[in-house]
Amino acid sequence: MPAHNAIAPEKLARLIAQPGAPRIIDLRDAPTEAIPGSQAPAGKAPIQWRRDADTSVIVVDTDGHGPAVSAAAILRSDGIPAEILEGGFAAWASAGLPTVSFAHMPKRHEDGRTWWVTRSRPKVDRIACPWLIRRFLDPAARFLFVAPAEVLTVAAQQQAEPFDLADERVFWSHRGDLCTFDLMIEAFGLGGHAPLVRLAAVVRGADTDRLDLAPEAAGLLAISLGLSRIHSDDHAQLEAGMAVYDALYRWCRDARGEKHDWSSHQPARGKVSA
Repeated sequence: MPAHNAIAPEKLARLIAQPGAPRIIDLRDAPTEAIPGSQAPAGKAPIQWRRDADTSVIVVDTDGHGPAVSAAAILRSDGIPAEILEGGFAAWASAGLPTVSFAHMPKRHEDGRTWWVTRSRPKVDRIACPWLIRRFLDPAARFLFVAPAEVLTVAAQQQAEPFDLADERVFWSHRGDLCTFDLMIEAFGLGGHAPLVRLAAVVRGADTDRLDLAPEAAGLLAISLGLSRIHSDDHAQLEAGMAVYDALYRWCRDARGEKHDWSSHQPARGKVSA
């Protein structure tokens, strides 16, 4: 049983990559890998980390006995629900839980966020990739949508990371039969996370006209094209698409075995006595 004001790694693992996930503040110095969705602190003092008092915070250090204890206590004194990760990152890694690699992570801007730029009017890959980034890498990531011919210019001007562009100068793009979403999963060290691997097949099928790769690919394509016609604003479409990928990820994670028909959830009828 976790100590008071602490959360077990296995419990936190069930919360990550969810729309209501807690903020995870990682206090370790220059880590090369981290818990998905975690962030470095925005300033040295915990009182500078306030963003939303209703959002809980999990503070992570190396072993759960370092600076996380006092940082979480300071946050609680400021009215922010905060816990430490029991055993710290060492316990998370020992449990074999998913981690992200920072080897290909772009530098953060002065606002503490990573900036990304891609082609406007997204359909599949250009919604799937921002979802992956916000849920597993940088919850506050900023995305810029511009005309295809302007992507590299804006990338240079704004120091934004270009993605999903057919240009040999762009690292984040299609590789052979794989789409950009596939590449990000591998490059960020998430290739061992089974739910994402399952989701990648759906995304790849919808994005590359290979609807045979997964039965769900045709449905994702239909929803993606429908959203692109509902929303004329790319950011509004991204926000709507986030819910779609949240649902697909949860299905890939723990709902694939559930069946459904018109009587699946009908209450059992009582027996009629003779």
